[in-house]
Amino acid sequence: MKTIREYIGNNSYPGRGILVGMTKDNKAVVGYFISGRSENSRNRVFEADEAGDVFTKPFDESKVEDPSLIIYRAVAHIDGGLIVTNGDQTDTVAGFMAEGKSSRDALFTREFEPDAPNFTPRISGVLSFGQENGFKYEMSILKSADEAGSACSRFFYDYPALAGKGHLIHTYERDGNPLPTFCGEPRPVAIDDDIDAMTEAIWESLDADNKISLYVAYTDLNSMKTETRMINKNERKVR
Repeated sequence: MKTIREYIGNNSYPGRGILVGMTKDNKAVVGYFISGRSENSRNRVFEADEAGDVFTKPFDESKVEDPSLIIYRAVAHIDGGLIVTNGDQTDTVAGFMAEGKSSRDALFTREFEPDAPNFTPRISGVLSFGQENGFKYEMSILKSADEAGSACSRFFYDYPALAGKGHLIHTYERDGNPLPTFCGEPRPVAIDDDIDAMTEAIWESLDADNKISLYVAYTDLNSMKTETRMINKNERKVR
């Protein structure tokens, strides 16, 4: 099983990425990173509210060109779980689950982003706590079925939490014009027990020019207390 450094260390542009897994000492792990090539995309930071939900925000309001696909709630805490996505489908999933419906029900009302010719996929992770083994998680990707964006293909993956193991999914296979969509299943990656080591491994693996922000959370499955790390390139600090 590869480490995060081995998997994305040589990829200059994986786009946005979601990591979910579990440490060997019984902590649920969530990571979300964003990277960008354009000035509009790079003009972002992560901010957390009092509830611990994470939002993308403009770093410089005067430079915002089109906020529609780059400003959204990325992480949402819900009753008995957590949602992390690369777009405003976070709110769609949260709304459906609040009504007792499933994340799959929610995502069948959404499709890939309308940013031709890339047709950026929507990726999501949903953690459900209170299971026999601590928690389980679902990852998904909604992507264009063809180069013309004429239809949406939806893929869902259910995983039991296994000690020391996680899965990573991201929007693009690599850099390109147009950008090639992520292919295959979420990649299995090793999870470090130490949040700072994991945060550093992800951040240092991302391309220095393209990386923008990173959020990492470790939730102790016994106490349900959460420890977080957040890095914003524009702020140049860890918090």
